[in-house]
Amino acid sequence: MSMTLHEKRCIPCEGGIPPLTHEEIEPLYANLDGNWEVIDAHHLQRSWSFEDFATALEFLNTAGSICEEEFHHADFEIGWGRVQATIYTHKIDGLTESDFILASKFDQI
Repeated sequence: MSMTLHEKRCIPCEGGIPPLTHEEIEPLYANLDGNWEVIDAHHLQRSWSFEDFATALEFLNTAGSICEEEFHHADFEIGWGRVQATIYTHKIDGLTESDFILASKFDQI
């Protein structure tokens, strides 16, 4: 039995590899919560809604802790009752499997 995405670890990217193609993205994307969007085969984006700012901040702090554990960092935007995450691998300016792993870990929160 293979591991699900959220059970895997993010692999640090040193660059020098091509970003994932549309064909490589599809099976990974199929494992994420349906609220994620793949934007221009370049990055993943998702928004969450909360009842207030404190709850949004609590979610963001949990997601941020996951980023630190995985040494793979998302870009976040927070506002009253909402958090948005954008994930891609900056070293190659595109998507890698690690981006989908990180998104999957956020889905577990």
